[in-house]
Amino acid sequence: MTAVDYHGQTTLITGASAGIGAEFARQLAARGSDLVLVARRKERLEKLAAELRAEHHVRAHVVGMDLTTDNPGQELATLMERRGLHITSVVNNAGFATFGPFHQADPDRLRREIAVDVTAVADVSRAFIAQLRTAGRGVLVNVASMAAYQPNPRMALYGATKAFVLSLTEALWEESRGTGLRVLALSPGATRTEFFEVVGTTQAAGGATLASPSDVVHTALAALDRRNPPPSVIAGRMNRVAALVGRRLATRRQIIRAVGRLTAEGA
Repeated sequence: MTAVDYHGQTTLITGASAGIGAEFARQLAARGSDLVLVARRKERLEKLAAELRAEHHVRAHVVGMDLTTDNPGQELATLMERRGLHITSVVNNAGFATFGPFHQADPDRLRREIAVDVTAVADVSRAFIAQLRTAGRGVLVNVASMAAYQPNPRMALYGATKAFVLSLTEALWEESRGTGLRVLALSPGATRTEFFEVVGTTQAAGGATLASPSDVVHTALAALDRRNPPPSVIAGRMNRVAALVGRRLATRRQIIRAVGRLTAEGA
């Protein structure tokens, strides 16, 4: 495989109103891709779309949508058909976390978290993957997290949802080999986005230095450009080291206790 040519492509990005999603939009537009930007905050999407049209001369379409609704993937697929848009690449970036002891969490918030972080990722991937495979020149990126690599006390559900995303995406990587579609699970560590505002505390970062969204997205696109793209990539050298150490040099008990001590400071 050679580097991905995004010219003539149309990439659908969920959670595109800020942070990593907005940065994916900027970097893909710079590479020539037209865009469909999806998020709840339509006014932010409109502003970003105008910026990208002016700077990169691409088409940027906006969809204001709450991904906690039933069948978001089919709803998006139907809307794209009505608008005459053929999606060749997808970035599932939308997601949020809940911080604190699981038994104290608001059940409705947990249900929304599952809907966005798990159900929507699977549903949107399923709605578009057949046409992505047929087009055979684009990418499917599902944003997981470093939280996928171990249990996360005080963000127990979030870690579990991201483990799901990682596992699902790596399986789709294998299923899609030979089709031309490049599938990647991207696992950022703590990143300078609105994530911690939604969570309600920066202590959810466990004291880690925050990466820039630009570096995170660059890591993903560079991995996709490899001759033999991997099924998953971790953004940040220290994050990659931590994941390796966790797999090879520590027991599950030790890992869980260590993460629990880090997040306990914010409890």
